[in-house]
Amino acid sequence: MPFQLVKMPKFVTWLYPKRIWAFSGSQNKVYLTFDDGPIPEVTPWVLKTLREYRAKATFFCIGENIQKHPELFQKLLSEGHAIGNHTFHHLKGTKTSLKGYLEDVALGQDQIAKHTTQNPKKPKLFRPPYGRMTHSQAKSLLWEEYQIIMWTVLSYDWDLKVSPEQCLQNVIKNLQPGSIVVFHDSLKAKNNLEFALPKVLAYIREKGWECATL
Repeated sequence: MPFQLVKMPKFVTWLYPKRIWAFSGSQNKVYLTFDDGPIPEVTPWVLKTLREYRAKATFFCIGENIQKHPELFQKLLSEGHAIGNHTFHHLKGTKTSLKGYLEDVALGQDQIAKHTTQNPKKPKLFRPPYGRMTHSQAKSLLWEEYQIIMWTVLSYDWDLKVSPEQCLQNVIKNLQPGSIVVFHDSLKAKNNLEFALPKVLAYIREKGWECATL
């Protein structure tokens, strides 16, 4: 298996200090996040599993999927999970113009606003698809008062070359209080996620940590 960057190196977080990579570990909280949903084939199972462990998470939703599955999006909200913007079309920032990228982020935010009564003073959470965006895109979103949420640990659940056991180990070997972990409620991630997520949640419970929203 090729080299995979599971845990974000410190020097990268120093290069981009205005992006959020982790939180203080003093409160024994960890932050599970799910990108690319909501979709009916995976997201309901994720919600059921989180509910079984009394865990909360943050879902970085694709605007197009919110538009297609508004009832499922409402279920995310009704169960007390946090919502972030993952663009409308899952665009890679480094292959998209500044104008086009900001327009697509705005479309995604419009979908979130359309289906929520979110406090306008509440921070707007954003995660760039693929973790890629240009300096000008990031600067513009920060100016628009988005919080750019990156990660501490990548599960690699979407990677078909990664076994379910390796996906699990990617998380539990690198998880500590304050960590932001990336999973995906997507079809590509489904097999690895269904194996790893319950075991990760059991591990967190054994440690006495809390799964919290961003």
